[in-house]
Amino acid sequence: MANLEWLIRMKNALDYMESKMEEPLNIEDVAKVAYSSPFHFQRMFYMLTGVSVADYIRKRRLTLAAQELAISRVKVLDLALKYGYDSPESFAKAFRKAHGIAPSAAREPGVQLKAFPRLSFHLSLKGDKEMDYKIVEKDAFTVIGKSIKVSTRDGENFRRIPLFWQEANEDGSSDKLLEISGNKDTLGICMDMDHANEEFSYWIAVEGEPGTGTEDYASTVIPAASWAVFTSIGPMPDAIQQVWQRVFQEWFPGTGYEHTGGPEFELYPPGDPNAEDYRCEVWVPVKKK
Repeated sequence: MANLEWLIRMKNALDYMESKMEEPLNIEDVAKVAYSSPFHFQRMFYMLTGVSVADYIRKRRLTLAAQELAISRVKVLDLALKYGYDSPESFAKAFRKAHGIAPSAAREPGVQLKAFPRLSFHLSLKGDKEMDYKIVEKDAFTVIGKSIKVSTRDGENFRRIPLFWQEANEDGSSDKLLEISGNKDTLGICMDMDHANEEFSYWIAVEGEPGTGTEDYASTVIPAASWAVFTSIGPMPDAIQQVWQRVFQEWFPGTGYEHTGGPEFELYPPGDPNAEDYRCEVWVPVKKK
């Protein structure tokens, strides 16, 4: 029943977004339709669709704008204002990025335009595989490592994070961090998630004592939290990506938990990440709704 209720809430949120494409859209109001906190709604939406809420709205608006240009004589200035752009220039830049042509060219006969379709959610009743998890209470702890700012716009994070790991493995950072930790677990941490600006910080780090950082590595504190912990078994990165998918597709909708908005991380023990029996973990900060 929880899954069905959640599906209806997400559908209602999509309907609400679609009805407001020509008006200012407030994420707090969208999340309210889904009976969710703004952070949890945005995190759920992104993990289920692969696009941020802001990206989805932008692409839908540019799709609708292109359709209007193709069938009417509406002025580009009026269209820019209608779909929330400050100027014809900023609208033209976004339009060109989405469609590969200037807005004026969209009126030419036979021109090809890209359509970003409206999303819909479908209930998938699998139920053939239990999802084991544990809730762990953990005090605040310090991590030492390297970080980058990553954008979720157009899926940039899916390209940039693997590259960041590759760089850390090639320049010796991964080995150095393992040495600092005493050969314990390595963490891949998503934190400071800023959905409004479509970016977050990503850390490759190890747990350490306060003050044990070096000039080459920064340190930060992961706050105390209740964590839902899920085990991934299998070669990287496919096995852990499937776990993430199931956490947001099955676990959150089927339980009374919600993401707190704090950091989340993957925990990688020493071992061969390409092995069929490689075990690692996903840690998500949660609270009861």
